[in-house]
Amino acid sequence: MLKVDSLTKNYGSKQVVVDVSFEISQGEVVGLVGENGAGKSTLLNILATLIPLEEGSINYNDLNYGADHRKLREKIGFVPQDIAVWEDFSVKENMVFFEQLSWVKKSRKELRQLCLDMKLDQWKEKTKSLSGGMKRKLNIAISLIHDPDILLLDEPTSGIDLKSRKEIGSYLYDLAKHNGKTIIYTSHDMEEIISLCDRVYCIGKDPFYKELLEKNGKSVQVL
Repeated sequence: MLKVDSLTKNYGSKQVVVDVSFEISQGEVVGLVGENGAGKSTLLNILATLIPLEEGSINYNDLNYGADHRKLREKIGFVPQDIAVWEDFSVKENMVFFEQLSWVKKSRKELRQLCLDMKLDQWKEKTKSLSGGMKRKLNIAISLIHDPDILLLDEPTSGIDLKSRKEIGSYLYDLAKHNGKTIIYTSHDMEEIISLCDRVYCIGKDPFYKELLEKNGKSVQVL
């Protein structure tokens, strides 16, 4: 279980994340929604150990974000909002490059299967020639090379076609339900949140997202 208790993050005098607490169980897909600037990306970056924890506590099973910082990184996969791949590399070269940086080693066959599972079969094509949807799929495949327990995704389907969105959503849902991954997912597409997520956390003061989601039968908790 991932447990966050009284998490607060300030940038100077500005409070970006304020006294946030929640729990997420293994195998859950949880949405994180809110207006721009509400703190969604900051919260994900803290959970990904990319921004230091200042106030509050975060624990994953028996690991603490303060004391077990390095061990936790082995458990976490992070997909940033911006596509983070080498454009001049092929899909294969990207996967091999990031596998070499990983503490979990995989064969070329295993790396290719990760891509095929995402319906990304342009193994030898240059990444810069791929569509936005295929680049997003590659981004996600890279985040899964080390087989993380927790997958954090910051608007992973932003700016891509509907078919790719549906394929990514279906894959992530299966990953949680059949492989026990814990997934936290941010998006401004409420249809996507409604169809994919078991529960939703709303961050920020604007009630728009909470009201919209509750009208569509989703369980929403304001952080």
